[in-house]
Formats: sequence, structure tokens, C-alpha cells
Amino acid sequence: MRDPADRLLTIPNLLSVLRLAGVPLFLYLLLGPREDGWALLILMFAGFSDWLDGKLARWLNQMSNLGALLDPAADRLYVFCTLLAFVIRDIVPLWIALVLVGREVVVGICLLVLRQRGWGTFEVTYLGKAATFNLLYAFPLLLIAQGDSGWAQVAQPIAYAFTAWGGALYLWSALLYVYQFFLALRVTPRTVA
Repeated sequence: MRDPADRLLTIPNLLSVLRLAGVPLFLYLLLGPREDGWALLILMFAGFSDWLDGKLARWLNQMSNLGALLDPAADRLYVFCTLLAFVIRDIVPLWIALVLVGREVVVGICLLVLRQRGWGTFEVTYLGKAATFNLLYAFPLLLIAQGDSGWAQVAQPIAYAFTAWGGALYLWSALLYVYQFFLALRVTPRTVA
């Protein structure tokens, strides 16, 4: 009998695939015709589906190995692509993007080394999810904050607060992952099955 974790066709996985499919459209809308309203809707869908796929995976008992890869991959791709578009459009300064992308590079290198030694991926932490959650709120608010409308004036300080808090949590979660990495290196690695 197949292990339920090996399932491919699940509702949470479908949501993650839809979220991934929205990335090129999101980038096109932001950088091509600059249809910020439509890009905002796609970004909001990404944030909502990120929350929903995790809830459904637990509620429907549809957790899977593919989902464990797709969900964080979609999150990181949205963070990276949004930062790229925001830097190009001067919505966020380059240094913020470099710090957040640098975090991903460091954690990614740690994961590669662990896999070479027979370990799996890091266990997703609530702190890491909270960081992503804050950034996925910050990004739509940063889009709304563009311009001179009343909504933009209200959204701007909230957007900056979510960006600062999400960025700080993102870096803090990276420190915890790096700590786990060094702990794993001290232990005899498992053999690859």
C-alpha cells in the first residue's frame, strides 16, 4: 500500500500549483502594463491560498511530500519575484531586497549541505510562517501605498510596519535554521535510504 505522504493529487497541492502559476502573471502585471490592482488581487490570492492549503492539508489529512516542497517553494518564489519587481519600480530599496534574498541564499546553502549528508529539510517553524505571513501582508499594502490617494496615505505606515516586522522575523527564523544546521552537523548523519 502506498504511503499517504507520497500522494500527488491533493487539494492543498492544487492550491500550491495555482499559486505558483500566478507568479509569471503577477510579474507581468506589475512590470508590463503596471496593472497594480490586478497584481494586488493575485498577491492577495497567493497569501490566502498559502494559509488555506496548510489548513486543508491538516483538516483533510492530505499532507504530502510534494506539498512540503511546493508550499515553501511558492512562498519563496513570491517573496523573490515581488522584491525584484518592487526594486525595479522603486517601491522598496535595493538593500531590503538584498537582505531578504541573502537570507534565502544562506538557508538554501545550509539545506544543500544537510541533504548531501543524508538529512532532510528543516522543519517549518511557526516563526518562519509568521515571517512569510507578515511579508505577504506587507507586499499588497506596499502596492496600495503607491500614489497620493487617501488609501495610500493610510496604507503606507501599516505597509512599512509589516515590512519591518516581517523582515525582522524572516532574519530571526534564518538564525534558528542556521542553529539547527550546526546542531545537525554535530550529530552523526542518517544514512540515505
